[in-house]
This record gives sequence, structure tokens and C-alpha cells, in this order.
Amino acid sequence: MAMKFQREATSEFAITGYTAAGISVAGVEYGHSLRVAHASAAAPWAVTTFADITAASVADGATVAAEIVLIGTGKKLRFPPPDALRPLREARIGFEVMDTAAACRTYNVLLGEGRQVAALLLIEP
Repeated sequence: MAMKFQREATSEFAITGYTAAGISVAGVEYGHSLRVAHASAAAPWAVTTFADITAASVADGATVAAEIVLIGTGKKLRFPPPDALRPLREARIGFEVMDTAAACRTYNVLLGEGRQVAALLLIEP
């Protein structure tokens, strides 16, 4: 399923499109898992499968000065083990887990509201 956002992007860090094979941020397409945030350029997220979502990979989300981190778990909603979310809890950063398509939409809504938001988005091969 391809999703192209029609509304004008509110930020240079907005997600402008999503497919099962990649994510577009500000019109640039990425074919790998990605970290996006309200005030920094998109960066690769070093996960390729759901099993790669660990405390070490989630800690990447605690480094972007966000008040909430969205974790996109791929094509379907799956919950990472509680220990994987420990870095966010310890940093007192709120988080939500959802499938990647929902995380992309929610990220843009929160970004449009001026929130300090980040998203860790799994793109599965």
C-alpha cells in the first residue's frame, strides 16, 4: 500500500510519503529503516527486522531531544519486549508503538502541532 501525503508539509522534517518499501522525508526517498525527528535530518536506523528492535536500537530515539518517540514496527503492529523500551523510560520520554504506516501519519500530526516528536520506523525487506 502506498501513501502519499497531499497536505503541504509543515516542516522540512515532515514525512511526505510511505510505502512498504520506503519512506520519503521532504521529498527524499529512503529504502531502509529510518529515524526522523522534529529538528534533525532523517538518519538510518540500524534495524532490518522486528527482532532487531532492542534496547540498543531504541536508545537511538533517546538522543534527539523529543518529548515523544513513535516506534513503527513494520507492516503490522507488534510490541517489542519491555526491556527494549527501557532507554526511553529511563530518559523519561513518552513513546507509542504502532505499525509503520500509522507511525508516519501520527508523526506528521504531532509535528504539525509543533510537538517535539521523533519516530523510529522499521522498513522490512
